[in-house]
Amino acid sequence: MNRPLDLGSAEEFRRPRQLDVLIPTRNRPAELAVTLSGLAAQQGVPGFGVVVSDQSDGEPAYAHPAAATMARALRHRGHPVLLTRRLPRRGLAEHRAYLLGRSAARYVLCLDDDVWLEPGTLHRLVTAIGELGCGFVGNAVHGLSYADDQRPETHGHYEEWDGPVVPERIRPDTPEWQRASIHPAANLLHVTRKLNLPPGAWRAYKVSWIGGCVLYDRAALVDSGGFDFWRRMPERHQGEDVAAQLAVMARHGGAGVLPSGAYHLESPTTVTEREVEAWEVVLAESDTPQPA
Repeated sequence: MNRPLDLGSAEEFRRPRQLDVLIPTRNRPAELAVTLSGLAAQQGVPGFGVVVSDQSDGEPAYAHPAAATMARALRHRGHPVLLTRRLPRRGLAEHRAYLLGRSAARYVLCLDDDVWLEPGTLHRLVTAIGELGCGFVGNAVHGLSYADDQRPETHGHYEEWDGPVVPERIRPDTPEWQRASIHPAANLLHVTRKLNLPPGAWRAYKVSWIGGCVLYDRAALVDSGGFDFWRRMPERHQGEDVAAQLAVMARHGGAGVLPSGAYHLESPTTVTEREVEAWEVVLAESDTPQPA
């Protein structure tokens, strides 16, 4: 039998460091174990922290022996780990706001609980955001079951940054919004193969938003409002990551990084009630003219 799992201390965890990984999870013990295993194999970013916040209906996902073992493996390799519960549920944005509040790191990686990162991914992302100096960088997730599903009509939306990453105001009625079509299925994997980059090379490209694996400069995210808009949302919403990225991009800029080392586990979603798009609410508020 496994011995009791040390959940960690919020006070001890919230220390200045280069990077913390923030993982919200619900009812996904197997997927969480895979996600943590990917983090445990990362190199080149020593001492990054990992905080998991669970909203499962029953036993927390990190209590599963496989997930618990990976949490212990991370600690064994020198990474602080904080395991928490956040109940009752108040929606996705509140959950991310709670996770962000647990960190004092320079960078925070918002990582979904169904994403495996290949070795070297964290180092590449941290290198990219350091060199680009923007508000966020991200790896769009590959769905490998679509590896043979070629969609060349989407590849034209891939556009590299030629020069510094600058702030952009992206809205649904602009051509830039269509950049997101490069991310579904395995489109980005096919674009990467065509570029035939040498080992260790990476490229920054223009995005409207990225799902699943986004590394923020924490100060830039907080400066842009973070996820504090959760207070104005009904519990049953989605698109909170889009709302945050649009705000950061408008002030500090953002970029996708290719190649992506993020792979979607393609498990059924646990977000089954999606009555409101958070980004639509936030944009409507920000774009409404204020009285003189």
